[in-house]
Amino acid sequence: MKENYQLMTDAIIKEAGDTLPSLLLHACCAPCASYVLEYLTRHFSVTLYFHNPNIQPEAEYRTRLKELERLIAEMPFPNPVSILPCLYAPEEFTTLANGLEDEPEGGARCPKCYDLRLSATAKAAKEHGFDFFTTTLSVSPYKKADWLHEIGTRLESELGVRYLPADFKKRGGYLRSIELSKEYDLYRQNYCGCEYSKR
Repeated sequence: MKENYQLMTDAIIKEAGDTLPSLLLHACCAPCASYVLEYLTRHFSVTLYFHNPNIQPEAEYRTRLKELERLIAEMPFPNPVSILPCLYAPEEFTTLANGLEDEPEGGARCPKCYDLRLSATAKAAKEHGFDFFTTTLSVSPYKKADWLHEIGTRLESELGVRYLPADFKKRGGYLRSIELSKEYDLYRQNYCGCEYSKR
């Protein structure tokens, strides 16, 4: 039977009660972050982590980061949102993708890319004392929540920081992200981020 990650999220929120656990949220872009922030800032103290060495060229990386910064400046949230800075390090991704350049979108290269970004997020969450970590990636219908969950729970076990299970496309999350993108006139890229997906 397929796991329902949304119900797992619900259970964690219920468990937290009136507290506001801290969450390090990996974000790939402003459109994906829009709904996820609208939803999670009701229940968590959220800090964004823009670790995306897969995004190429650097101008695209800078555009997406700038849009994310604009979104959190303009969109009202129940609780403030901040960004934990990180460096642009495309060599991390190109090393990982060596030999997988011709894989199709959704092929063997993608889970390795998820792992790269979630691993960095989990390590930063542990280093900075966050209660949870997760990613906006599952809001996209093109990203596999099962892969993300498998990676996230493995990192939780290895590092001792809790992974927030999620499938943010549920309950209309993806459609809401499209609405918010239009409302805030967000830049919506036409490829995942890496040069191979752009092809």
